[in-house]
Amino acid sequence: MDLFTDLFSAQLVIAGQAILWREVVGNLFGFASALGGMRRRVWAWPVGIVGNALLFTVFMGVWFNNPQEHSLFGQAARQVFFIATSVYGWWRWNRSRKGRAPGAPAITPRWATAAERGGYLAAWVAGVVVCQWVFAAVGAGWDAPRWYYWTDAWIFVGSIVATYAMARGWTDFWLAWIAVDVVGVPLLWHSGYYPSAILYAVYGGFVLAGFVVWRRAARLEQEVLVP
Repeated sequence: MDLFTDLFSAQLVIAGQAILWREVVGNLFGFASALGGMRRRVWAWPVGIVGNALLFTVFMGVWFNNPQEHSLFGQAARQVFFIATSVYGWWRWNRSRKGRAPGAPAITPRWATAAERGGYLAAWVAGVVVCQWVFAAVGAGWDAPRWYYWTDAWIFVGSIVATYAMARGWTDFWLAWIAVDVVGVPLLWHSGYYPSAILYAVYGGFVLAGFVVWRRAARLEQEVLVP
């Protein structure tokens, strides 16, 4: 137990700022999952779940005596929803992979239909309105300004939408991640979660590349499917 506790609490110090190794490792798992997602590999989902579990313990600092001054409850809660959505994505991609050639991508990407896109955008807007109210009612454990709850709600709901869209194989999910990152990077940096902020900034460039790859695959592979 002492070894586990030491590993769980291990930190590195950069420019006087204590950073948990769990935050670094959790984000590396997240990046590996994103790489697998771009390549449409089923293993992306279980790898992502491991990263989500680690990052939950990071953002729920009030429970785990983390060095950051602030806990990010919305960020922590979204890790739970990530895990649930990832189980669905894992199942869906496994089912899609059946009948395909060995080594072939698990899914054929496509754009969401107009109805599907309208549905997830409406859910995103409604979810942000409801979640910011819930987060504000619960409180952040510190004297958070009102804008904090709106940004946390945007990131929370947008991340769920993006993960669900990835599970469905919609190319739109890359654009949803860009919208999340635009708000998420400044919030993470402001709150002292520097490894997460830096990785999400780097991830923004990766997301753009993934979008190009999926858009091309959606066009070429759909052309093959259409007689």
